[in-house]
Amino acid sequence: MVPMSLTKEQQSQLLGIARQSIQHGFTTGSALAINAADYPGIMSEPRATFVTLELDRQLRGCIGILEAIRPLVVDVAENAFAAAFRDPRFPPLTQQEYVGIELHISMLTPPELMSIRSEQDLLAQLRPNIDGLILEDGRHRATFLPSVWESIPSPLQFVQHLKQKAGLPVAYWSDSIKAYRYTAEYIG
Repeated sequence: MVPMSLTKEQQSQLLGIARQSIQHGFTTGSALAINAADYPGIMSEPRATFVTLELDRQLRGCIGILEAIRPLVVDVAENAFAAAFRDPRFPPLTQQEYVGIELHISMLTPPELMSIRSEQDLLAQLRPNIDGLILEDGRHRATFLPSVWESIPSPLQFVQHLKQKAGLPVAYWSDSIKAYRYTAEYIG
């Protein structure tokens, strides 16, 4: 299932909401409160998003969810705030950094369970620059957005780095591993 594409106006509106939510966070310590009923159509439909912040072309925060549990506008506001102030890999964003921040929103399709028999099978099915991937084995779980292909273009390295992110050894493989793929519409 591919998400309905957003108009340029809706994309601009979402980027504005993300920025407002971060700005709101500086003064209140919380995300911007959004009433989804004020936004028509897809903007108020449940969607899963990630908000990525970059400063000088370097990752500065990235937070999102994989399941569509909140209206799109609410999800973007919450994830923008969390990317700026709650990404455990970074200290909270400063006002000085905010001025130079680049903001990107990824709107995800629902994850689809892949039928795989081995790591080689997974690698053969992956579509570089298209697929986001979730790897899961027991309590170990991690995802890479499709945009990660820009920095890790090799399917083998993509999977190896994702295993490391999930807390698994690079060479690890088990018949219990589950893989899910999804795509994303990018804004920003």
